[in-house]
Parts: sequence; structure tokens; C-alpha cells
Amino acid sequence: MSGEQPLVLLAPLAGWSAPLEEVPDEVFATRMLGDGLAIDPTGDTLCAPCDAQVTVIAQAHHALTLRTPGGCEILLHVGLDTVALAGQGFALRVALNETVRAGAALLTFDLDLLARQAKSVLTPVIISAESGYRIVRRSLDREVQVGDFLMEVAPLASAAAASAAGGARGRLTRELRVRLEHGLHARPAALLAAALKTLAADVRVEVRGREANARSTTALMALGVQQGDTLKVSASGPDAAAALEALEGALRAAAAREATATAAPRPRVAPPAPAAASSSGELTGVVASGGLAVGPAAQLRRPELEVTEQGGPRTQESAALDRARAAVRGRLERGAHGGEGAPPAAREIAAAHLELLEDPELLSGARALIAQGKSAGFAWRQVIRAQARALGALEDARLRERVDDLLDLEAQVLLSLAGLNSSPAPQPPAGAIIIARDLLPSQLLGFEGGRVAGLCLAQGGATSHASILAAAMGIPALVALGPGILAVPDGAALVLDADHARVEIDPGAERLAQARALLGTRRAREVSEQAAAQQLCYTADGVRIEILANVGSLAEAEAAVRNGAEGCGLLRTEFLFLERQSPPTEAEQTLAYRRIASALGARPLTIRTLDAGGDKPIAYLPLPAEENPALGLRGVRTSLAYPQLLRTQLRAVLATEGPGEIRLLLPMITEVADVQAVRAMLVELSGERPRAATLKVGVMIETPASAVLAAQLAAVADFLSIGTNDLTQYTLAMDRAHPQLAARLDALHPAVLALIGQAAQAARGGGRHAAVCGGLASEVLAAPLLVGLGVQELSAVPAVIPKLKARIARASSEACRALAQQALRQESAAAVRELLRAHEAAHA
Repeated sequence: MSGEQPLVLLAPLAGWSAPLEEVPDEVFATRMLGDGLAIDPTGDTLCAPCDAQVTVIAQAHHALTLRTPGGCEILLHVGLDTVALAGQGFALRVALNETVRAGAALLTFDLDLLARQAKSVLTPVIISAESGYRIVRRSLDREVQVGDFLMEVAPLASAAAASAAGGARGRLTRELRVRLEHGLHARPAALLAAALKTLAADVRVEVRGREANARSTTALMALGVQQGDTLKVSASGPDAAAALEALEGALRAAAAREATATAAPRPRVAPPAPAAASSSGELTGVVASGGLAVGPAAQLRRPELEVTEQGGPRTQESAALDRARAAVRGRLERGAHGGEGAPPAAREIAAAHLELLEDPELLSGARALIAQGKSAGFAWRQVIRAQARALGALEDARLRERVDDLLDLEAQVLLSLAGLNSSPAPQPPAGAIIIARDLLPSQLLGFEGGRVAGLCLAQGGATSHASILAAAMGIPALVALGPGILAVPDGAALVLDADHARVEIDPGAERLAQARALLGTRRAREVSEQAAAQQLCYTADGVRIEILANVGSLAEAEAAVRNGAEGCGLLRTEFLFLERQSPPTEAEQTLAYRRIASALGARPLTIRTLDAGGDKPIAYLPLPAEENPALGLRGVRTSLAYPQLLRTQLRAVLATEGPGEIRLLLPMITEVADVQAVRAMLVELSGERPRAATLKVGVMIETPASAVLAAQLAAVADFLSIGTNDLTQYTLAMDRAHPQLAARLDALHPAVLALIGQAAQAARGGGRHAAVCGGLASEVLAAPLLVGLGVQELSAVPAVIPKLKARIARASSEACRALAQQALRQESAAAVRELLRAHEAAHA
């Protein structure tokens, strides 16, 4: 290595050199980051101590890391806790990755400002603990000028060996492509930060010349990462390699979660319209959640919580902040694990807020201000507002919407500091339509159930967390209505038509009566459909069609029963395996399956074996990195590659007992041998689990290969279940996560429909039944078509089951078959959709 000779470092700053022990910060004083010394500056320009490359520039511009050609990493950190200044008083003179000569100016700073506002101006100069260098001698307790001798470093004896092993610098790098439609917003950023929690590594993420600590959710969000960006990720420390694997896996998991979410049917609403007012007393905005609401206006004004700037003793304020964060953490953890009936969106948002609460940059910034004598509340507000400003300055509107998440977290901690569990704002009148400038997720969740009829927000976007929650809770909502909505007086009569992006203000008695009548008709139909959903499903001419539910938790199973599901056609068992560091035990799995079986009562439960690998990484499985995860080790292939994992799951399934039938479903089957391998394992287990001999085993039809071989698969399986999400992407050769192809990835493509029909016919020919459990089963518009293709069972998301049953009940099997034949003759998915809309209008 080029660093075999000792390396001389020159003083980068004019001042007084001092030992690290004098630095009033335990991280530096105890050499947690590495060995070195500190300079008490008299000058205001930080210079390069040697020839090197600038590898890291802190977001607040208060610190840089240089790397020499020999791999020595040098951290220059101007002042202590200066991150809280958010760049104020600093001016960069270099760019990231720039190569600099010894003595070159790196940055200048306002020494007077730092002396007034920073904890200390002492500037540590640190040799990274992982770079494989030791300090031979150093210049201490004396005045130094820029360019004077400061220290001499030399490679450790073990460094050469480390170099031979490929890691002299101890820093590994990897490039990762971001396939997330909305980039690194709060939830995926939180997933990345969470993936590193148990790993001992310093991990940095760089994109377009900007760099962030990968453990900081807010720092990752502030990078403004967009879909298609390539991240340069570097890691050092004992777990560096594992950290890179964990981040790559977390990115794939976030993309998979997003693909799953977008696969679910969404209400078709009017396209976003700019905020505008008309002379007729209407305002138009952007649809966040469709629907109709009629009710009085209730202005909601978020109270500004008072905080005092000056605090008490440092230990007292720090302890108060810790107590407040602990209280909020407890509430968020309960929300993340989900209470009775809690929508999945609420659980995910709580989990994202939990990661923000633990953000190391937010916490270190707050502690820095507390050390300067500020109160815990003032410090917390300052660091939150600084990060909010950084996000608000980004060009990406979706990332700007995450400012509300930070403000929500600010409010929750400040309320806890004040000894309050929730906002002191009163509950709105029952049936009110809330008007507000914007709305925090916690505020929406804090309203009593059924009290809010609708939401009208002056600001915000359709993808804000408040909007996502409103849609999940079934509350009609418009956002970006503009300041005009804030002038509407309390009690004014409103008609909120979120399906057409407008709100009518005091429209008159006739219009109010008309809207109430329409709303009453809709509610009556929903009540009627809900009641009818408790009955078995038949077509108009008496053909039995089973309507089951896809579920992924006990709460979803309970919701399925309430909505009239006749059983569970697909239990996604991944909820037991993902986001943990070790596989679930047989006892854990058995308990979870039994609880869900009990919730279903006498209805059947179909348990799909672990569908992991590829885009669903498992932290405790050494799965290989893959160029195209969709074509790699996934589904049953992963289970067969780790047979002990599969045996444990099969034992748990066989130990599950309930009033209804228990069935097994195998994902990503492409040939008969896959089914036979699992059946052979069941035979092995039959000695200890007699039920193995009678357990019904089904296979998922998710590829053109399995659809073509459906007759052969039906001969070795007890039923077929068609997964339309994967079948569509493999048939059309379009990645589910590809942004430019998303609009064309439609399961109603005639080629996909032909394969569904082929698989259904093969099942019927083999005396088996065919089900559809993919996203197409949840599209009410497509229900008659699927029946016409020969599908005998639909397994859908619980919320659409009443509408599915009602639609099928209006259709005759003969009409469904005729519709299917027409659909197969169309040239595109768009043409099929148009055909189905016309058929729906004719049979409404």
C-alpha cells in the first residue's frame, strides 16, 4: 500500500494544540472515533493537513473527512455540537470527492458566532479508528500556525494483512439503485435506518454530491433521493459488509412493500386540480380520499405550544427530554404494532415516526442546544424546525410533505414535556367537515371514531401521511384548497364532493337536500351490501362463487369476517418472518396461525408458505444479491433452499387446529417437481404429525410456465390459486417497480386473461377448483369477467368483499361467459377496461 511510509500531517488551523482528553465530549475524549488531538482555534480557515481526497462533507458543513492515497482517514470537526447551527457561520471552499493539496483551504467559519453559540470551539483532528493507522508522534500544548508540524502517523502492522484481504482502508462501498416510485420518503428512509440498528458500522450514503448518515432518517430524507437515483453507500467497522447487505435488502423490501401497496385497488377519482375559487361558492382542490360528505364546517387551528428558551441544569433538561421521548416511544410502539381495527397505514406511519424519534442527528442536535443552556422543549423544537426547513427546500413535493411528520413528532414530544398525552384542542362537533391549514397524522387519529365526516385542507398533498390515513379510514378529503377555505366560518353548510375534487360552501337548501339524499342512498346501499355479504355468494342464476379474503394479520382476519369473507384464501405468512433478526419458532408460528383460525371460526384458512427472497429479503438468510430479484431465488425456491426453515413452518401448519379446514398454498411453482418435493417433506413429517397425510396442498399460478402446465400441476395439487400480480409482470415482461411501465402493467391485458382462462379450464378438467388471489380479484369491475373465465373462488382484500358479492349476484353465469369471450378478443387492457365499464353501466 502507498501508506507504508510514515505520513506527516500539518496543522490545518491556527491555534493552540491540546490533547483529546481536554475535549468536553466523551465521544472524542474517549477516542470512540479514533485517536488524535484538538486545536483551540485563533484563525477562521480550516485547511488540508496533507494531500488527500474529500470523502465526506457533513450536511451542516461543520466537519469533513479526508482520505489519503494510502487509505488514512482524517476527520476534521470544527467545534462541538456545531451540527445544531445547520450550516450557519460556515462556508465551504471544496466539493465532495475533490482532491486537495496540503494547505488548501477547506472551509471558513465565523469564529465569533461559534464562540457565542457552540458548546466549544475546540476542533478535534481525528485519525479514524478503522483506517489502519496509528499516531507515532504529535505536537501538543503549543501554539501552531497553518502548515506547522502537527502529527506523524504510520500504518499498523496489521494493516498490510488487511490490505491483502482486500480491506486496508476498512471501508467497503456499493452502488444501489433506487426503484421506489416516490424516492426515499419517510417510511423507506426509516426502513434503511432500522436495518442498521444492530450492526457495528459507520455507514454513509451519497447521491449527487450530497452525503448523509445512513442511521439518520431525517438526513436520508433530506438528500432528496428520487426514483432511478444511484446511491453510493460506504461502510466501515466490524459489520461493514453486513451493513451493506442490510441496506440493499432494506431497499428491496421497501420497493416490494410499495409494489404490494400499489397492487391493491384504489378508488378512481378525478385528476388533481389546482386550487381555485368560483363565484358560485365552490373551491376546487386535489383529491386525497374520494367520497361524499355533507355537514357543518369546523375550523381547526393548531395551537402553538409555548416553550421557554432558557432551561435549567443540563442534566435536568436532558432527563426531561428522555422521559418525554420515552412516553412518545411507548405510544408509537403500541401504534406500530396495531390496536383493534387499526388501519395498516396507521401502523406504518407510527413505525416511521418511531424511527424519526430515534434519529441520532435530531437527538445530538437537541443535546447540543441543551448543553448551551436551552430548555428541552426549545432544543427539540429548534432541531425539528431546522430539519423541516431542509426538507421544505427540496424540489420534490412528496418529500416536502414529510415536513408534517417532523412537526407531528415535535408536537408529540412537546405535549409529553408539558405532561399531556394529546393535544388540548377540543373534539369537533359530530358529523363536522374539518377545515384546517394542514393536519398532522396524530391529530386525525385523535378524533373520536365516526365524528369527522370529511376533511378540507388549505395545504398538503395527496401523498401526505394525513391523506393516506384519511383514505385508509374512509374519510372523504381534499387538500391544496388554498387560503380561501380558511375564511369559511364555523357552522357553514358544506357539500364535500371529493369524487369530483370540489367543496360547495352554503350551496342552498335544495342542493343540501339533494346531496343528503344521494349520501343516504349510498349509505343504504353500503348497509344493504354489508348485510347481504354475510350470506354465501351466488350468481343471478345460482352458480356458487366463493368469496374469501387475503389477510396478513389477526386484525385483518377479523375485518374479513366482519365484511362477509367465507374464509381466508391467502394468509401471507411473511408478517412473521420479516423485519427481525432470527426466524420465528414453531411455537410462535403455531400460536399466530391458531389465533387467525379461531377468528375465522368454521371458515377455511389457506396458509401460504413463506414467500421470500428476491424482493422480500430476510435478514437471517444469506440470500445472494441478484441483478433481477424477480427472476431469482424466491417463493418456494427459497423454502426448498433452506429446508429446515420449511420443515419448521410445515410443523406449525400441521399443529394448527381450528373449527375450519386448514390448507397449504405453495408460492412461485413452475414445475411438478417443486410440489413433489414439498409433498415428500410432508410424508417425512407424517410419523410425528398424522394430519400431514390429509392436508390439502394448493399451488400458485404466477408465471406463464405454471399456467401452461396447469393441467400437470392440477394432477399433483388439490387446488390452484392464480396470483395475477406476478403473472402480469412475467407475461408482459414488465417490472412491477418500473415507473415508466406502471400504467401499462394491467392484469386485464388479454394475454393475461387467456392464461387465467387456461389455468381455470385445466383445474376444472382435473376435478380441481381454481381461485384468483391476486390484485385483480379485488377489482369489482373485473368480477364478472373472472367468473366467465371459469374462476370459482375470489380471494380479495376484506374491504371490497360486500361490493364483490353484490356485483356477482347481479350477473348470470351465461352473461359472464359471453363477457369473457368478448374480453379475450380485445387488443389491449385499455379496451378490456372500456368493455367492462360499458357492461357495468348496462347492468347497474
